[in-house]
Formats: sequence, C-alpha cells, structure tokens
Amino acid sequence: MKKVVLATLLACVVIASGVSCALAQTAAPAAAQPVNLGAQAAATCALPDAEYTAYNNAIGQSNPQAKAAGIEKYLTDFPTSACPNIRVGTMVLLMTAYSQFDATKTLDAADRILKLDPNNLRALYGEAVLRKSAAAALPDTDPGKQAALDAAAGYAQKGVVAFAAPKPADMPDADFQTLKASAVPSFYSIIATAALNKKDTATAIDAYKKELASVPLAQTQTLGPQLQDTYYLGVAYFESTPPDLLNCAFYGSRFVALAPEPYKTQYAATPKYCYHHYHDGDDGYDAFVATAKANLNPPDGFFATIKPGLTPAEKIHNIIVGTPDLSTLATEDKEMVFQYGSPDDAAKVWDTIKGKTFTIPDTLVITSSPTVLTVAVTDGAKQAKTADFTFNLAPPEEVPELKASATPAQKLAYKKEVAAAQAKADANTAATAVGQTVTLTGTYDSFTPNPVMIIMKDCDVVLPKAATKTATPAHRTTPAKK
Repeated sequence: MKKVVLATLLACVVIASGVSCALAQTAAPAAAQPVNLGAQAAATCALPDAEYTAYNNAIGQSNPQAKAAGIEKYLTDFPTSACPNIRVGTMVLLMTAYSQFDATKTLDAADRILKLDPNNLRALYGEAVLRKSAAAALPDTDPGKQAALDAAAGYAQKGVVAFAAPKPADMPDADFQTLKASAVPSFYSIIATAALNKKDTATAIDAYKKELASVPLAQTQTLGPQLQDTYYLGVAYFESTPPDLLNCAFYGSRFVALAPEPYKTQYAATPKYCYHHYHDGDDGYDAFVATAKANLNPPDGFFATIKPGLTPAEKIHNIIVGTPDLSTLATEDKEMVFQYGSPDDAAKVWDTIKGKTFTIPDTLVITSSPTVLTVAVTDGAKQAKTADFTFNLAPPEEVPELKASATPAQKLAYKKEVAAAQAKADANTAATAVGQTVTLTGTYDSFTPNPVMIIMKDCDVVLPKAATKTATPAHRTTPAKK
C-alpha cells in the first residue's frame, strides 16, 4: 500500500489557444516516493500497489500528450479509487496537461471536474477564460457570439462567488492567493466584456471598476489586460444613456497617456472627442490628461473643475437668435431644433412651415403602404436608413361607375380612364418600394420631437415625366434632273 497526500499545487501554464490560465500542475514524483499533490497535506490515503503504480506512472510523464493519455487510462482503469478524494485532483492534473496542447479537451476536462466539484476554482477559471476566448474568435455578425460571451460570464460570476467563500481546505494559502490574483481580475473582465457587447453599460462599468480595483496599481499602468480594459471602461461610459462624457474622457485619456505606440495614436480620438463635446473646446485638455495619468479614478471634486459647454438647447437658441429668417434653416437644422431646442424655439421654427405645401425630392423610402410612406429626408437619416418624415398619401380619385345607358364613346372613355388610374397606381407602387428614391409633395401637418418625426398630409408621389419622343423627319430623295 502506498500513501498519497490529497491536496493540489497551483502553477501557471499556457493553454493551447494562447490564453494564459492558472491551473494545477505538479512535478513528476520520484519513483519510490509517495505521490504529493501539494505542499500541505489535507488528508492522507493508502492506495493499493497496482493503483499507485498506474497513478504514479501517469502523472510522472514529462510529455503533456503522454501525461494526458496516461491519466485518462488511469481514470478508466480505476473508476472507483480506494481514495475517492484523489479523483478531482487527478482531473485537475489532466486539465493542466491538456491546456498545453488542446483547448477543446481542456474545456472537456473542466466540465468533468465541475460535475464532481461545482465550485472548483481552477475549473471555473478554465471554463471562463476558454469560453471567452472562443467567443472572441467569432465574428460580430455571428448570432451565437453573445450567447457564448454570456456563457463565459456565467462561469466568471460563479468564480467571483467561489473566491469570496473560504478557500478550499486542501489548498495552501499561498497557492490560493496566487490563483485569486490571476483569476478574479479575469472574471471581472469577462463579465464586463459580455455586458458591454450587449450594451448593458451599467454592468460593464461596475465589473471593469472592480477589475481595476482588484490588482496592484502598477498592473494598470503598463500594457496588458487592465490597461486595455481601462480604455473599454471609457467606452462603456460613452455608450451609456445619456453618454457620460467626462468619465469617457478620463479613462480613455488615461489609457492613451500610459499606452505605447501605436495604441497611443490609434485611440487618442475618442477621449478627446468626449472632452471637447463636454467642454466645447480643447483648452485644458493636457492638464486633464495629466491628472488621468496620475490617478486610477477621478479624484474627488475633479470633474467640478471642468466647465461644461453650452447645452444643446442653449446652442440651438443661439442659432435661432442669429438667424433673421428661420424659414431658411436647412431641414436637418430644423429637425435639431424640434428634437433638442426649447418648446418656444421649436414653435418659432414650426410656424414658418406649418400648413405649407412643399415638394421634397430624393427621399429614401423606409416603409411603404398604399396610404402611408415613411422616408429619410436628411443626409444623416439616409445614412442611418432611419425615417424622419411620414407622408400620408391623399386617396386616389375614384373613377365614377359607368351608367347602364352609356354610349359606346362613353364606354371607351371609361375604359381609358380606368386604365390610366391603374397605370398611375402601378407606377406609384413601383416608385415607392422600400429602398427607392422618390420625389413627394405634401403639407406640413405636425411633428414629434424624440425621435424626431415630421408628419405631412395630403401627399402625393411625383412621378418622372415620360421622355418626349422627337419625330424623325422623313427622308426624301431629290428626284434626278432630266
């Protein structure tokens, strides 16, 4: 009978996919020595000689492929060990071996561990990191990408909870702290990535800030996951509703200040944009960046020192005051007034067009029905393929029913009138198909401010005029002179 010590030793290895992951790993034991899976003994157990030999030979292999194959054979040959608690530790060694050459089998080993030990720290770490890596490899257009990120985040959330609980009794404290220092920041990063990808900015911001707080300050100041996620924290603030421009500028500029080239130049525009649009200028930006570089988070009261620029309503009011004839405003400017201006300024602009009939060329049809068209009129709406006008079409004129006493001439005229009406309806249908560009007439009736939508009434489709054929003069041959 040979004794084994039931504990595990932590080490950091590189997974075949290229993702770093801390997993359990041990050196090959001496042939005649008891197998020691850790520096501290959680329990001891005696193995029969046959099982001990098979176990020792398997984990003693130096080649990862040979080691994985040996452990798989040992687990198959001894499905019920004389030391039941050894099975999870052995499967952790299997996961570690696979991590050096096969990500898929590493994940499978992690699955098997969690069936036996649902809170196993190393397996949760492996699941979260590998699933996040696989999700990141999918194109953004893949409908399964978000589900894959959410699955990784689910394991990460379980991992955060597991590390908050008392450490496993069979894990040395130094090993636990080493694993925690690597795994917890990764868990928060994975949770934040999944959240930001689906625009859950509140969850992303919370997770990114917890990630940055979980590592030494120096780790946030050099190129690596935490500095990268400092930038994405700024992005999460920018994508919030409404955008938090100062936090966007702070975390984005901290990344830019600390990152080397080419990242410094490539990512400089976003934080500067946020600062400029909050402050209405670039003055003071260098001092702002210096503060961001020196602080992980904005110092108390720092944002209060940054003077905000004019609000959209204030900017619009200045335009209104400075424009003598409001009817000359471009349609895009009028929409800005309706959407962001004060009710009084919006009313002033609306009064210049309300009840007036206009012909509007080159509208892009977004939705179409026989009686209602929604179209994009401004360049911005066309680029976004978003409707900003609704045209309520006037009903077509009905052709009066033919009387029973109609003369042959009247019947012929009726057929021509019906044919002309049908031809016009068919032409209108073709001209107003979704995606077509068409000219429309209508009378300004009302508007809604947010999202902006201008409603037109008594509308009609302006069809292009048929090209007029020019008669070709008959060629006459000049008679020969006699």
